[in-house]
Amino acid sequence: MDILKAQLELMPEWKDMLQQRYQILYTIALSKGIGRRTLAETLQLSEREVRKEFDLLRAQGLILVSREGAEVTPPGQQLLVELKSLVDEWSGRHEKETTLKRLLGIEEVHIVAGNSDDSEQAQLLLADEAAKWIFANLKPRMITAVTGGTTIAKIADHLPQSSKIEQLQFVAARGGIGKDVQLQANTIAALFAEKLNGSYKTLYIPDRLSESAYEAMTQEPFVQEMMALYEQMSILVHGIGDATEMARRRSSSSEELKLLKEQQAVSEAFGYYFNARGEVVHRIRTIGVQLEQLEQTPHIVAVAGGAQKAHALDSYFQQAPKQTVLITDEGAADQLIKVHTLQEEF
Repeated sequence: MDILKAQLELMPEWKDMLQQRYQILYTIALSKGIGRRTLAETLQLSEREVRKEFDLLRAQGLILVSREGAEVTPPGQQLLVELKSLVDEWSGRHEKETTLKRLLGIEEVHIVAGNSDDSEQAQLLLADEAAKWIFANLKPRMITAVTGGTTIAKIADHLPQSSKIEQLQFVAARGGIGKDVQLQANTIAALFAEKLNGSYKTLYIPDRLSESAYEAMTQEPFVQEMMALYEQMSILVHGIGDATEMARRRSSSSEELKLLKEQQAVSEAFGYYFNARGEVVHRIRTIGVQLEQLEQTPHIVAVAGGAQKAHALDSYFQQAPKQTVLITDEGAADQLIKVHTLQEEF
C-alpha cells in the first residue's frame, strides 16, 4: 500500500476535501476576478465555506485577492496541472473516459465535471478543456476549421494569447446560422486567429441555399478556395446539435420539420441530419465542410455536453470518424454510458 492509499484509509474524508478545494481553485482560474458570492453561487456552496477556503488558499500563496476579486497565482496554476490526473481518477472520470472511448470506438474522450444543462461552471470547464487540447496539438502552418454555436464560441475565450506557433490559419467551416453574429463560424475563426496570432478566412454566405444559388456559389473563386482549404485542414472543431433544435435555429419550414420528425432525425452536424442509427436522413444545401472530408482530416474535435444531448451524441457517434476526440461533461457521459448499457442488454 503506497503512502497516499494509506492516508486515505485513515482519513477517507480527505479525498472529498481535496476535490472540493481543487474545484474552487479551478473555478477561480477560469473566472479571473471572481468574488466570493459569485463563486459560492457557481459552486452551490455557502459563502461561509468559500470565505474559509479563500483565506486558506491565500495563506498558501495559491490565490491573490483584490477589490476586483480572486485570481490564481503561478504556483496555484502549476498545482492545478499537477493534481488534474489524480482528481480525475478519484472522481471516476478517468474510468468513464476509458469506457466511452471503447463504446464509441474513437481516439480520445475527455470528460469534465458537471452537467452543462444546468451548470454554467460545466460549460466553462468544457470550453477550457477544448481550448487546452487544441493549443497542445497545434503545429506551425496548420489549418484549423471551426463551426459556430454557443459551445464553440466559448472556446476562444479560454485560448491563451500566444504567438509561439507560426503561420496558423483558421477557417470558418460553414456559413452563418441565425441572427447572432457572435456565435457564427466566421466570428469564431477570427477570434481564434486573434488569440493565436494567426490568419483567418471567412465564409459570408447563408448556411442554407436554394439549388440554383448553391450551383452558382460553387463556381465562385472564393468558395473554391475555401473548399481547397477544407481538403488541407489538420483540425476540425465542431459541435453536435439536437436535430429539432438545429432545424428551428435555421428557421426551417413546417414541411421540413415534419420531414425530420417522420425520418426520426435525432442529431445534426455540418448540415446533415442523422437518425438513431447514425444514418443520414436529410441534408441541407450548404457551402462548408462536407461529411466525406472528415475521413481525411487528422484530428476532429467534437465538443458537446449536457445530459439532454446524450441521444444526439449517441446518434452522431454511430458513424463518427475514428480519429474523433470527444470533449464532453459528466451529464452527457453518464447518460451515454447508460444508453449503451441498455443497448447491450437488449
